[in-house]
Amino acid sequence: MDEGGSCIRRRVFVHKRNRPSLESVFAAPTAAELKSGDEEEEEDEIGAGNRRRKTVDVQPVENIDSEEDMFGDNDSFAENSLLAQIDDLEQKYMQLPEHRKHTTDHATEDPCAESIKRKTLSITTVGNFTELKLDEHTKNQSGHEDVSLEPEADLLYDVPSSQVLFFENLHKSSNDFRDPSAKERDWSSSSHKTANEELPTNSIDQAQQIDESSSKVRASSDVNRRKSLKDHLKSTMTGNAKAQTPIFSRTKQLKEALLSEEINVAKKTIESSSDDLGPFYSLPSKVRDLYVQFKGIEKLYEWQHTCLTLTSVQERKNLIYSLPTSGGKTLVAEILMLQELLCRRKDVLMILPYVAIVQEKISGLSSFGIELGFFVEEYAGSKGKFPPIKRREKKSLYIATIEKGHSLVNSLIETGRISNLGLVVVDELHMIGEGSRGAILEMTLAKILYTSKTTQIIGMSATLNNVEDLQEFLQAEYYTSEFRPVELKEYLKINDAIYEVDNKAENGMTFSRLLNYKYSDTLKKMDPDHLVALVTEVIPNYSCLVFCPTKKNCENVAEMICKILSKEYLKHREKEKHELIKSLKNSSSGSLCPVLKHTIPFGVAYHHSGLTSDERKLLEEAYSTGVLCLFTCTSTLAAGVNLPARRVILRAPYVAKEFLKRNQYKQMIGRAGRAGIDSFGESILILQEKDKQQVLELISRPLENCYSQLVQEFTKGIQTLFLSLIGLKVEKRKHINYQHEEWKKGHHWRSQRY
Repeated sequence: MDEGGSCIRRRVFVHKRNRPSLESVFAAPTAAELKSGDEEEEEDEIGAGNRRRKTVDVQPVENIDSEEDMFGDNDSFAENSLLAQIDDLEQKYMQLPEHRKHTTDHATEDPCAESIKRKTLSITTVGNFTELKLDEHTKNQSGHEDVSLEPEADLLYDVPSSQVLFFENLHKSSNDFRDPSAKERDWSSSSHKTANEELPTNSIDQAQQIDESSSKVRASSDVNRRKSLKDHLKSTMTGNAKAQTPIFSRTKQLKEALLSEEINVAKKTIESSSDDLGPFYSLPSKVRDLYVQFKGIEKLYEWQHTCLTLTSVQERKNLIYSLPTSGGKTLVAEILMLQELLCRRKDVLMILPYVAIVQEKISGLSSFGIELGFFVEEYAGSKGKFPPIKRREKKSLYIATIEKGHSLVNSLIETGRISNLGLVVVDELHMIGEGSRGAILEMTLAKILYTSKTTQIIGMSATLNNVEDLQEFLQAEYYTSEFRPVELKEYLKINDAIYEVDNKAENGMTFSRLLNYKYSDTLKKMDPDHLVALVTEVIPNYSCLVFCPTKKNCENVAEMICKILSKEYLKHREKEKHELIKSLKNSSSGSLCPVLKHTIPFGVAYHHSGLTSDERKLLEEAYSTGVLCLFTCTSTLAAGVNLPARRVILRAPYVAKEFLKRNQYKQMIGRAGRAGIDSFGESILILQEKDKQQVLELISRPLENCYSQLVQEFTKGIQTLFLSLIGLKVEKRKHINYQHEEWKKGHHWRSQRY
């Protein structure tokens, strides 16, 4: 801005607002009005010599949260349209400067009071509003400055910002249309202004001569500006008219209306005591369609229907249910979670044992959240917000590991939002008796039971024994079934012989067959357990899992198998394997584990906690689609990750250096023969003669009981729970001390086992 200038800023919101008609905005003032305005300006200049600026009041702009009306009451580009009115009114606007100059010449007596005025209209759009900057420079003989809002300064105040955008291009194009003579006129005007200070008598004559000589140039420039106005405005309005909110098809609108109506019906059904469960277990029919679309589930098993229609479930009592692996436990939990999210409008927490299972469940349920209108939030590893975001409309499904779930419950208790949690689902409930993680899970459930009487708890597992104790702790009902959709055959391998597990036999097993695979002396040294013979019976047409005691053993076994496999395995889906290697390199900044680089071409890979999340995801997808046919893995994969196999091989009856437990054994062999993929499943446990007796006891004995881990070490168990309750202000110290004394007397059943 030049020296002495002033700037008046106005903000015009992009949203639609009530504005005067274009005729009133662009109407040219009469000569009498202009004259009277100049006289008032001159009087103000004399009466207030020290005043340097006159402020202008701006009327507040109404902000309406809706799309802007681009055309107003006009709906076409015809002759009588908005564009034609703009064209007519602009011609009056172009005549305004000459009229203003003529009136000023007659109203001013002193030639030294004549000032050369320059006006610059700059438009800057920022965010949701547009700033109109009016720069007016006035310099008079007395050295005082006076700023007044001329009629033309308010021309664009009520023009929509989408149309105002064209004036920015107008200003630029007007400069482009000016020829060299016009630019010379600017230079002459600037030089004349300097000379005016020394020769005030000749300045008016020179200014008049310059204005007269450039009148023709201005006239031609005005014509171009008018054309530019019409073109830019038409282009802008056309573009904005096209950029409208997409109109959804009638079919989609009807589907959404139907879903909303069914959800309302489902709410009433759940709240009533009616036995009618609606289209799909008190859920909209869209949920059933989504299960068919995403998971291929068209009909529930009989036990699932029975479990969902239990009176205790309808009354929202706590529930524990137990079935063999791959029996379909998760589907029942998902339907109950959807009932809570969609019908009762409550948040849901699902607790899973490992990060890999959390990520798998997030992937499986996110599509349901998008279609049905709820959020699926991950609480695992470094992910998760404490306390969670509080939402008004959509509800949230929190999927968390044991540790993150405990922190989430603490944050909800601390903020007084635990009652918003309508349902807690615990998968692999038997882990409540496993070490420090079991203690954390027990503390989480105890806090929920104590602080929220409206939160329902659902627990499920394939390996529960002392269920009565758990029922007492969770105040829950119990349901169980021996249903398994795919037959599972258990085998033991001792040397070259394979025996089938048979509980009716005297020693618990019967001879089945001998291995038919020729080994050289060299191969026997490399593969003393005949792993290659066992895996080649099923791969590459079917999948196979080999459970190993340690992570390092996983990698070694994978490499050993690939060294013995024939080159024919390299040709199986070769192109897809190369794409997998390329994707793994991209996910690891160009580097790839040398073991995977060697084994993937054969369709073999290892799977353990040493993989990054990206590597694990890529490998699991390749295994699920059949690109990889063999995984060597640790026991963590047995805890619910949906990676089925025709055959499961246990490399040894050990997990690290500890002998296998019955619970762990059942979890591992449960990966064989997943429903909908295989007609049957096989498990083979490789053992040595020295471990034979222990293995026979393993396969015949019942599942282990769950014991409370809170009482194993007082400082890390009960005391930690009490201090946590005090910190969360759940209980006062005096009451906690009383409970402590009661616990020491042995009144708490869970101090022994459950």
